[in-house]
Amino acid sequence: MRFIDLFAGLGGFHKALHELGHECVFASELDLNLRGIYQENWNVEVHGDIKKIVEEEIEIIPPHDILCAGFPCQPFSKAGKQLGRTDDRGNLFNEIDKILEFRKPNYLILENVPFIAKHDNEETWAYMKNRLQELGYEVSHEIYSPQDFGIPQHRQRIFMVGSLIGLEHFSFETIDLQKVDSINVNNFIDTNPIEAKKLPDVNIECLDIWQEFLSSIPKELKVPGFPIWSMEFGANYPFEDVYPHKMTKKELAKYKGNFGVSLNNMPVKEQMQNLPSYARVTKKFPEWKKKYIRKNREFYSENRDYIEKVVKKISELPSQSWQKLEWNVGDSERNIYNYFLQFRASGIRIKHTNFFPSLVCTNTQKPIIGWEKRYISKTEALRLQSLENISLPENDNAAFRALGNAVNSLIVRLIATELLIELEDGEQFNDNTEIQTPENFQTTKQIRV
Repeated sequence: MRFIDLFAGLGGFHKALHELGHECVFASELDLNLRGIYQENWNVEVHGDIKKIVEEEIEIIPPHDILCAGFPCQPFSKAGKQLGRTDDRGNLFNEIDKILEFRKPNYLILENVPFIAKHDNEETWAYMKNRLQELGYEVSHEIYSPQDFGIPQHRQRIFMVGSLIGLEHFSFETIDLQKVDSINVNNFIDTNPIEAKKLPDVNIECLDIWQEFLSSIPKELKVPGFPIWSMEFGANYPFEDVYPHKMTKKELAKYKGNFGVSLNNMPVKEQMQNLPSYARVTKKFPEWKKKYIRKNREFYSENRDYIEKVVKKISELPSQSWQKLEWNVGDSERNIYNYFLQFRASGIRIKHTNFFPSLVCTNTQKPIIGWEKRYISKTEALRLQSLENISLPENDNAAFRALGNAVNSLIVRLIATELLIELEDGEQFNDNTEIQTPENFQTTKQIRV
């Protein structure tokens, strides 16, 4: 069958459908650099801005059987501003809508972040589903992560499928049967690959300080499982009902900010700079934030004698994100370098080695293999997205940004294998203007490899 690949990126959809024997007849990608990479990998001409194409020359999009689109997720991501369809990129579903109406492909496969189904009190998701149904598509959806199928990456995405011939032949339950219970992470990690970027000395120095912190906690005491916000160690600024933004300079002067620094004899701007960034907000603190502040102050009060010396070193780290630690390995061995690590805005995250954290489009959050003190390599990242043996942008930042935005090819292949069916004589649904419906659809077979 013929497919089009919208917001094509590195070609996760293309790889999956190509392996199943389907032909790409149109691709579009806004990023000029990625257009060249896609063409190099797949030998297909790649068009630019799909909004402009749909508006000015939609007829250049040829007839096709399958529409694939991993349209931009940032407008719907919990990590972003969640502007949804009010964001220019969120409106790109409208371009998909127009292409479906114009060419009427028999199938569609869409991918996005799971939060899109919850965005705007589920109104965004309801709008999309209703619109697809108005166009004649029966739709279904499911949330999957690569770790479900033996790939050690936690990366939940929602996949929506649609069909003009109905979905009696398709069920996500069949795909669920292919889930696995165990993963061998060693199959995805190389030993000290030459291409991997080493962790900078300043990052290692930061981790060494946090290792000293962990070692200073007596073994009979648990390492906190809640986020450790060290700025709260010694702080006593109000946060329950009254909070800093609502207070005058004189009122704040009575309290202590980051690491117990007195807020007295400071101009207001300096007072705010000596508070945690999350305490400079103009609204009342949410309950979850209050809970973590309480827990951190209690922990410091109870363990000050053990950790006071290293807390001074933590206070001298160059950013507040480095002054926070997320110890997500429970009672396991207290050696930071035994785990997967990640420098995040929310803090330094320590995770078990059963699967990697999600690849994201921010280069500074690349997963780190602790015992080798290095970032994950491009080759390893390609494996995590089931995109082995394709070319990437030479620039490291551009490569990982593309990988963070990529669609996992294995999951697409599993879905497409169950979804896509054609007439036994090989005639493809969309060769004529007539739309196939359950009423005129007769003998079918499922495509297998």
